[in-house]
Amino acid sequence: MKNKTSRQYFCTGSHFLCLVYPLMKNKRLFLQIAAVAVAIAAVSLISHYLFFRLDLTSDKRYTISSATKGLMKSLDEPVQINVYLDGDLNAGFLRLKHSCTDYLDEFKVYAGKNIQYQLIDPAKAAEGKDQDAYYASLEKRGMRATMVYEKDADGKAVRKIICPWAEIISHKDTLLVNLLTNMQGHSGEENLNASVENLEYQLTDAIRILNVKENRKVAFLEGNGELPEPEVYDATTALSRYFQVDRGALGNDPKALDPYKVVIIAKPATAFSENEKFIIDQYIMNGGRVLWLIDGSKIDNDFLSRTGQATIAPLDVNLSDMLFGYGVRINPDIVQDVQCASMPINVSRPGEEPQFKPMPWVFQPLLLTSPYNATTRNLASVKANFASSIDFVGVDTLVKKQALLATSNASHVLAPPAMVDLKQMPDPRDHDYFRFQNIPVGGLLEGTFTSAFANRMVPEGINKSASIARKSKYTRMIIVANGDIIRNEVHGTGDNMQLLPLGFDSYTNRQYGNRDFIVNAVLYLSGDDSWLELRSRVVPLRLLNNVATTEGRTTWQIINLVTPLVLLALFAAVFFFLRRRKYS
Repeated sequence: MKNKTSRQYFCTGSHFLCLVYPLMKNKRLFLQIAAVAVAIAAVSLISHYLFFRLDLTSDKRYTISSATKGLMKSLDEPVQINVYLDGDLNAGFLRLKHSCTDYLDEFKVYAGKNIQYQLIDPAKAAEGKDQDAYYASLEKRGMRATMVYEKDADGKAVRKIICPWAEIISHKDTLLVNLLTNMQGHSGEENLNASVENLEYQLTDAIRILNVKENRKVAFLEGNGELPEPEVYDATTALSRYFQVDRGALGNDPKALDPYKVVIIAKPATAFSENEKFIIDQYIMNGGRVLWLIDGSKIDNDFLSRTGQATIAPLDVNLSDMLFGYGVRINPDIVQDVQCASMPINVSRPGEEPQFKPMPWVFQPLLLTSPYNATTRNLASVKANFASSIDFVGVDTLVKKQALLATSNASHVLAPPAMVDLKQMPDPRDHDYFRFQNIPVGGLLEGTFTSAFANRMVPEGINKSASIARKSKYTRMIIVANGDIIRNEVHGTGDNMQLLPLGFDSYTNRQYGNRDFIVNAVLYLSGDDSWLELRSRVVPLRLLNNVATTEGRTTWQIINLVTPLVLLALFAAVFFFLRRRKYS
């Protein structure tokens, strides 16, 4: 029905026509709405196929590396991640938990359903059970809890049990990841910040290990008095997560080392033959990587323990000319350092019952790790034993040189011939004696090297048809003037043999960074630096003033509660004032 003075439309069909028809009468409005609808549809369609994210933080904390993105996209089977970091956490561990879930959410964006994770609160999981037995079961599986002591709002000391671990399951295998980085001498806030910086590396490292497809090999050389297998057992076990680890002597085959990504020479005691040097040199010329752990001096530890005295003598294993040509010299000396491990010394008088007391053992320095290389960044101190110093030599611009391990700012160099006498140990407070600073003990060389046999004949015994490569491909080597940094302690023999973890000090029950250094060094040499670079992520440490936040807690709570309400009331008042003014 239609009136003469006005038009009325009765919709007996679709309401859509009732809405669209007036718009069609206003052609301009109709085109504008249609354009907006088409734009929204186009954006939705494009976003389905194209994905991008914007990280507006200054430190790019929500941006994962291209290597991580590639790893997530390459996953062909689901990875389940159980994070045992939930429940009543303080601000530091809460930040660690949120950072972990942020990374896992980012992983899911690229891996889709192949990344699944859940948060587990150990305290809630232990409800109705024997709590101590539950935490003991976690520790038996390798997840050791951390005790945290802090003050509540009333100032009372409260003990909390935190389990900062992640359990990663893939291909029916399981790896545990310790989310908490614990570096000696750092505060709790600094350790938690380092933990956040290392999260992407720690998580992707475990996922990568569980999904590795390439069989890569590394080798420990034998035949020149190198450390036996039991004394490098912990390093071998740690490296076996990434590589097939072999051992063997060189022989006369010039291609014997070709299948290996990295060769480890761990504390040789006897001289290398020219044949062995030739094989190692040509391995390097063809792009091979070597981890040199060579002592510059030798000392009879058994004689020292029996008599309290021992002579320091230079150690020559016939590698000096090769290393010098590559750009480094291992000096025949011993470094002493005020920053050192302790050693039990018998302080009783002759004829009295022995009484041992921990004393600073300056011959066992705790080496500082360089923050400028992914191999050593965020690494705990590395414990050495009768270490020597190194010098970088030569002016070859094709070789980059960098110190990785060094002494502290209170050191001394003891050059042979010299005597170690337990009764005449230097006083750590003697600044005139410990006047040297940051003496390099370990370093990295990378670039193009000149062969030690560039102007020489092929040694007798090597196949004469073997050609000599006089210039290397781009390659790397790490040199440390101490073989004991890879040696784990061995107690007992036979069935009673007990092997201690690498870097563990049985006298003080402290764990140093030796194992991590060895693993990182081999990974870096093998070309995994794109993953190790994740360790170079820096997240600025922004701490609240704990005293101010505790004392002004009530004030800040009131401000946070009242301020939004006041702003809302103010907005409403202005809105109604303007509305009333407009329509009055």
